[in-house]
Amino acid sequence: MSGWQGRREGGGWFALWLIRFIGLRLGRAPARLLLYPVTLYFFMRRGSERRASRAYLTRMFGRPARTREVLRHFHAFAATTLDRVFLLARGARGFHFEISGLDVLEQALAGGRGALLIGAHVGSFEALRVLVTRRPDLDLRLVLDRQQTPALNMLLEALAPTLRAQVIDAAQGGVTVMLALGEAARHGALLALLGDRARHGEATCRVPLLGAAAPLPAAPWRVAAALQVPVLLSFGLYASRSRYHLRFEAFAESIELPRAADARAVAIQACAARYAARIEAQLRESPYNWFNFYDFWQTPELVPAAGDAAGVGG
Repeated sequence: MSGWQGRREGGGWFALWLIRFIGLRLGRAPARLLLYPVTLYFFMRRGSERRASRAYLTRMFGRPARTREVLRHFHAFAATTLDRVFLLARGARGFHFEISGLDVLEQALAGGRGALLIGAHVGSFEALRVLVTRRPDLDLRLVLDRQQTPALNMLLEALAPTLRAQVIDAAQGGVTVMLALGEAARHGALLALLGDRARHGEATCRVPLLGAAAPLPAAPWRVAAALQVPVLLSFGLYASRSRYHLRFEAFAESIELPRAADARAVAIQACAARYAARIEAQLRESPYNWFNFYDFWQTPELVPAAGDAAGVGG
């Protein structure tokens, strides 16, 4: 299987639980020191991800990416992964969240019919949980593929046993997921999903993103149209050691898709293009927050650069 579903889980069970042990026993500062050897290890061992990072950063900066930039990219991803442990185990304590658009979110939820948050693999999706600490009455449901990163999911659920009840497993299939989403929306839940990766065999549409056509899934917009709830975009951008920018943006009061197939395809394309434009805006501001470590654009240009010779890494 190609693309993101074909990527093996980085680190595995032992490495993730070792980070948990060190982090929760010794604290976040000592655990963060481990990120430097971890970053170097994955840079050396994971050739596909290294090349994907270099290709993305080259697009972003409009010039060949430097090795130190690729390392910084890997480090940002490792830092947000570590922070997921602390956000679940200890909440927002020790973090600073700059939140914008909270009034937009409150307004969307005020109608009592629920709301749909669409995020991306940009920054930390886990940052959404800071909302629950501030509004314990909020019913947050996350659509995630639990089979993609089983070791990480096992770790996170061990830290927060209530997490499993909040997750709607995307691997269950479309009908089951839609039934669960519909039921949660009827009870006024805040539904959240990531809209930038298509599952194997899923319909996509190509829209401009960082100067090239990227395949984005059509499913999020079909889901939104079926639910008929307010739609917002959400980004939890990693800024520095303990700082995150959590942003909410209104996207549509509801998504209406025409019945005619051609017109429907055009409407979905327009939604995906608007979504891609907002992703690009976040990345222009915070370029190291892109966490799709595979050939996202599915182009033939992803080839080893200087220093990425065969035999170095995976």
